Amino acid sequence: MSAPQFLPWQMETARAWLGNRDRFAHAWLVHGLAGIGKLDFAIAAAASLLCETPDNGLACGHCAACAWFASGNHPDLRRIRPEAVAVEEGADAAADAAEDAEPATGAAKRAPSKEIRIDQIRSLESWFNTATHRGGWRVALLYPAHALNVVSSNALLKVLEEPPPHTVFLLVADAPDRLLPTLVSRCRRLPLPAPDPDTALQWLRAQNVEPAREWLAAAGGAPLAALRLAQAGDTPCPPWLQQLIGPLAQGQTPDVGTLAESLEKVPATEWIDALQRLYTDLMLASAGAPVRYFPALAAGVAQVATRMNTARVAEAARWLTRQRALATHPLNAKLFAHATLQRVVLSCQA
Repeated sequence: MSAPQFLPWQMETARAWLGNRDRFAHAWLVHGLAGIGKLDFAIAAAASLLCETPDNGLACGHCAACAWFASGNHPDLRRIRPEAVAVEEGADAAADAAEDAEPATGAAKRAPSKEIRIDQIRSLESWFNTATHRGGWRVALLYPAHALNVVSSNALLKVLEEPPPHTVFLLVADAPDRLLPTLVSRCRRLPLPAPDPDTALQWLRAQNVEPAREWLAAAGGAPLAALRLAQAGDTPCPPWLQQLIGPLAQGQTPDVGTLAESLEKVPATEWIDALQRLYTDLMLASAGAPVRYFPALAAGVAQVATRMNTARVAEAARWLTRQRALATHPLNAKLFAHATLQRVVLSCQA
């Protein structure tokens, strides 16, 4: 098994960053647009830091350390992630996500947590007190950083205030402003840029994603997000979105009830994200700019944009952002979709 590799658009950043380890910080916040491969970058970076014979700063893929990393058994690597994320990635939640933390048993059994808990941070202490293998680095990979709650954030902050020797923390986040400010202040920032469209398209086509350009547009230029959308959906532009814009473009009211029924089984975060992208396209069209996310709807979006009240749409877009925070809560999916779509329709009508 080979060591994890950086994605093509990450190579230049990786070489420049890993090539100067003499003044390497003990904690890094890897951040950038969702869906560009930040976690892939952090994992490849961890492999490179632990590699015994790095090639220009990057993991060689052949040494014993790289073999351990590829098999998931490197003793100097810890992944700190919510149990729910560990389960999604195919790991055992209790054994992997919490590492040395005590798993829930008996009556205390519960659904996998979506937060990084304080016991996961505390469980690192014994690891810190163990000598690193062959005197090398120790890497703690924490993701997604916004899953830290207030208590676990403060526990991590205390660790970073007096960092253990030979240890590098890699925190992965979409938006640093969602993290505890004092925690961010203890990290060096490493912003990752989105790839240029040509590089992203070439990579998507290598993954057999077609039509690559439309999928990349639907994901806002984020290739890994585009890949996930392509694997999960039939078309870059969801049919329900076409059924929403079509009548609005003709000055008619869409059948919100039917649309809500079609969204009942779709994760709320997924269709709300699509509506947020639609609002962006509407605002761009109203300013005379080309749409960004849904080229297939460009004509209809342009027609809606000529009639809509821009201030009303902007306010509805802000409201939709607040609604997204409710999307993961237990609720009646159909009623939630109906109420949200009704507000969207009203905001787009003259």
